Amino acid sequence: MNIGLLGFGVVGRGVYEITEGRTDMQVTKVLCLEDIQLPDAEAVKDIKAIVEDPSIHTVVEAMGGLHPAFEFVRAALQAGKHVVTSNKALVCAFYDELLPLVREKGVSFRCTAAVGGGIGWLSELERSRRVQTITQVGGIMNGTCNYILDNMTTQGLSYEEALRQAQALGYAEANPSTDVDGIDTWHKVILSSNIAFGVSLDPKTVPVAGIRNITAQDVEAFKAHRLVCKLISTGKRTEDGYSAYVQPTLVKQGQPEAAVPMNYNLITFLGDTSERMSFFGQGAGRYPTAYNVVQDLVDVLSGKGFYAPYGGKAAADNGETMRYYVRGGWDGEESENWGSGVITEPVSVDAMHSWLKDHPDGFIAAVAC
Repeated sequence: MNIGLLGFGVVGRGVYEITEGRTDMQVTKVLCLEDIQLPDAEAVKDIKAIVEDPSIHTVVEAMGGLHPAFEFVRAALQAGKHVVTSNKALVCAFYDELLPLVREKGVSFRCTAAVGGGIGWLSELERSRRVQTITQVGGIMNGTCNYILDNMTTQGLSYEEALRQAQALGYAEANPSTDVDGIDTWHKVILSSNIAFGVSLDPKTVPVAGIRNITAQDVEAFKAHRLVCKLISTGKRTEDGYSAYVQPTLVKQGQPEAAVPMNYNLITFLGDTSERMSFFGQGAGRYPTAYNVVQDLVDVLSGKGFYAPYGGKAAADNGETMRYYVRGGWDGEESENWGSGVITEPVSVDAMHSWLKDHPDGFIAAVAC
């Protein structure tokens, strides 16, 4: 297999290094705007040099972002080339454009590294859905948020201190909004739900709340009640369809999610036969992520296509109710006062997220216990 590699940053370089010693695949061209010299691959600056090269069978997109990544991936698919990507935002945003094109061209399209980094989560969903109905997916899908929350809980740091520490270690970007506002997790749970349930969820119906406004006082209140705050994603089948959302969630000390340390992920599905199955590992990093890109390349060689049939559009209905910890202007019914915030009487997920939109300085956390 000859590979055209788009991007030579953290993940792209990792893919190049892992494939260097293999005999079944080789990176022959690298699209990179910088001037680089590689011993066995040609550096190019025009996508046409890759998509119009008949010797290249597969394109690996490791650029990130939406544009021009989407245009380049679409051009590769239109040229009849297999595509592997780690770009969850790309796949989520253009799911309805890419998947029909994949089916039309009869090519492989893989994105295992897009959710869970080094965890083979999507490929496990692919295997599981062949023999059972998956009823729920989700969990801790963002290592940056988990690192911040873990250090606030175990080290007593403020949000700002924990964020600066994460940035110093390279776990968080200078502008961390994609992570701390839950957008990265939002992309991942939508993509996971699409594959698990065989649908195409409308992103506009999937609400998201992040951790930006959490305080040390909030965390101390949780610890006093033997609870730990984690950013949890949920996608599930319901009696009438599907629900999906992302929100800070309070779990009991001793629960598996409560014990997830540092920048690790713990992602779970529930199956009607297997029941709970959870997958733990590092959710980011050059080699964990590049490892799963190369696993996808091996799957392409074996003839695997996408993980699930392309399904029709579906809206998430988040009418289920739960109690919430709320701080910042709550004027609804409440059952307890925790000092910094209050515990609400049961309220629907959609209603609580609607309240949060009107109170951008507020903070919410679902009480899962």
